[in-house]
Amino acid sequence: MKQTLAILKRELGGYFATPVAYVFIVIFLLLSGFFTFQLGDFYGDGNGQASLTGFFNWHPWLYLFLIPALTMRLWAEERKQGTIELLMTLPITLPQAVLGKFLASWVFAGVALALTFPIWITVNYLGDPDNGTIVAGYLGSLLMAGGFLAIGACVSAITKNQVIAFVLSVSLSLAFLLTGFPPVIALFSGWAPQPVVEVIASFSFFTHFDGLSKGLLELRDLVFFASLITLALFANALVLELKKAD
Repeated sequence: MKQTLAILKRELGGYFATPVAYVFIVIFLLLSGFFTFQLGDFYGDGNGQASLTGFFNWHPWLYLFLIPALTMRLWAEERKQGTIELLMTLPITLPQAVLGKFLASWVFAGVALALTFPIWITVNYLGDPDNGTIVAGYLGSLLMAGGFLAIGACVSAITKNQVIAFVLSVSLSLAFLLTGFPPVIALFSGWAPQPVVEVIASFSFFTHFDGLSKGLLELRDLVFFASLITLALFANALVLELKKAD
């Protein structure tokens, strides 16, 4: 893990060495606040309960566009500038580099998420919320961010063009979001066997994040995000290995 942590520190320092990190954090905080207080009607939703449900409900849509913007340069820029060869000359393996870069982006996303703590303080000031449910919601949001990041990192390794990486990441992430929606399920239920339809629906981020955001820590949800991240990182390393000659 020593080499992986070295890559993590290198990449995390690179984020904060440019304005990109601060712009991302500011935009994330502004949008999460706008969606929660304006579109989510945080103060006047009328349910009479102190909770952050209206806050967490918008996270999948925020991550859909913000995470690909964060990951589009992760490997695409390295390949375009040829610095990936320099990275591989270091005493590290390819899996260590992939894991280190991913963990750095995940820690950065976690920092941005942690900076939303004022809304947690606010809801405790206004009422008596179930803080265990809120902790589960934050955990679910962090795991979902990891899923988006792993997908974006894998896509970034495919192309040298950051714009293409962004568009492909958004498209693939959107597919993972919408697979659980009734209109999408209806497209398959007419001709596909029911077990196949259920498998397709189980790939939806909403399906697994919904329970976590409500405080339900189920093993299947944790396993889903852990498996998705693992498979995406494996695919990331495989793509980079195949692209070495490019």
